[in-house]
Amino acid sequence: MNIFVDNERKEFFMNLVQLQYLAVLAQTENYTQAAEILNITQPTLSYAIKTLETQIDATLFEKVGRNVKLTERGKIFVKESNKALEILNQAVEKIHHLDQENNSIRITSLRTLGSSFLPKLLREFLDEVHDQEINFEFAPTPGFSQAMIEGLRQEKYDICFCSKVDDQDDIIYYPILEQKLYLITPKDHPLANRKSINLQDTFAYPHITYANNTGLANELNHLYNLCGQHPESSYSVSEDVEVAGLVAAGFGIGIVPQLDNLDDLELKKIPIAYPQWHRFLYMAILREHYQSPAAQSFIAYVKKKCLIC
Repeated sequence: MNIFVDNERKEFFMNLVQLQYLAVLAQTENYTQAAEILNITQPTLSYAIKTLETQIDATLFEKVGRNVKLTERGKIFVKESNKALEILNQAVEKIHHLDQENNSIRITSLRTLGSSFLPKLLREFLDEVHDQEINFEFAPTPGFSQAMIEGLRQEKYDICFCSKVDDQDDIIYYPILEQKLYLITPKDHPLANRKSINLQDTFAYPHITYANNTGLANELNHLYNLCGQHPESSYSVSEDVEVAGLVAAGFGIGIVPQLDNLDDLELKKIPIAYPQWHRFLYMAILREHYQSPAAQSFIAYVKKKCLIC
């Protein structure tokens, strides 16, 4: 930083280094100690302070034995110049933070994507772009799609991987993954030996259903409407894994997408023959949200790699 001063048509410049030297000397009140802290020679420090005093036409220090102390003018100047240094340091921090933001991508996703699909996608993207500076920030997942989209609208995230929850124009949904839906039952359930299932045959039994604020609840309502009726709900939960856990414990039957740990649970997984329905998952972004260069690059990669036309 250079500060330009015009005093009776005499021009000079004060630089940031001089102010930094001044701040250290004002604290130590000793040229030798200040020079050691600044990792410069004492003559260099002396010259910088003398030049500064000449530029502002004021004596900043007076000698006290082997030390120095600030003059009254020096106290005033140091106090105000330290304020300037603090403002400048904050400006530098903001610039550095902006640089970090330009390389950061804030994402959140459904938990069902977190164990396999998403980590693999991120690894493949980083291997292709060869940019070690890109940083993915994993926001704590709110668990279900509606909350993710609300967070996206509040600009808490850059990208969400979730279900489609509405048709408002401010959100762009890119379909990136198709999942089949399965009926799951306890292993000793009357339907457990079926090779496939007509959903109408399941309504005689209580279901573990999804809470109304989840994306999958909306999709299942379409299936139930096609069948002309809705199941009796024994429990309503928000997570796929909660449905699977309750079914395995014998609290009812349920409909879930493919989950990584389904085969480890005490339950049977049965393809749904009617109505045929596939669940789509999406990459969701806010239409008017600023995307960093790193985020733009990742969005383009996902659209190229995963977009379902």
